[in-house]
Amino acid sequence: MILQEKIIEEIKQIPNDKLVEIYDLIHYFRLGVTQEKDNPKAAIKQRPIGLSKETFQVPSSFFEPLSDDMLDAFEGK
Repeated sequence: MILQEKIIEEIKQIPNDKLVEIYDLIHYFRLGVTQEKDNPKAAIKQRPIGLSKETFQVPSSFFEPLSDDMLDAFEGK
């Protein structure tokens, strides 16, 4: 079985109410591939790691526990 057939078989197993998410993923992935093919120089390049080395320091407060209000906000309460 070729890969496209395998993908189609997998898609057939996905509930109808979730198909829009799969469509969006495939559609925007294909658009990116098409854009890269049409203009290879415009392809998104990953940034090198460490550009802010020695210019940014994580404050010690970053490691302190979050307040209950902040935790509730992250949990949607």
